[in-house]
Amino acid sequence: MRRLSFSSSSSSFTIHRAERHRGGRTSTTARTSLVSYAFALLCLTSCQTLRHQFVSPEPDWQSKIGQLQYRGPKTSLIGDVLVRYSKAGDFELTFSKGPGVILLTVRQDDTFVRVSGPLARGSWSGPPNEAPARLRGWVSLRQLLLRSQTEPLVRQTIGPDRFTFAF
Repeated sequence: MRRLSFSSSSSSFTIHRAERHRGGRTSTTARTSLVSYAFALLCLTSCQTLRHQFVSPEPDWQSKIGQLQYRGPKTSLIGDVLVRYSKAGDFELTFSKGPGVILLTVRQDDTFVRVSGPLARGSWSGPPNEAPARLRGWVSLRQLLLRSQTEPLVRQTIGPDRFTFAF
């Protein structure tokens, strides 16, 4: 417990700290609380510094617009696809059904991938080789599309997922 006192006549300011004693020892409750608070603060602020930052698309990135037919275990869709990639291998894919209805977005570079949207059942991010089974087909598209940049028709089958691109 802390007690603050201020004396206006002597213009002095003092802080008194009352400590609890148990069995002849000083209680460490205040010290433990301070350490716990500092640790929690460090954990919360370090999350921001560890977050992966993707490169933003630049004017020199290549873009392809076309149609994607996706067939999964329980879903079959045809929609619009926008694929953008840089010379360094940065990659972005947006699969949509009409204007304003984005079904899935994939952002990926050599070391990290982020997949989000209703087809992803929320979002997932992490190293590409650790992608959940339901997203492995989508994560594999970066390598396929970077290899076949000039092809007007591109097909890929990964497990139960089948992709057909027409650019």
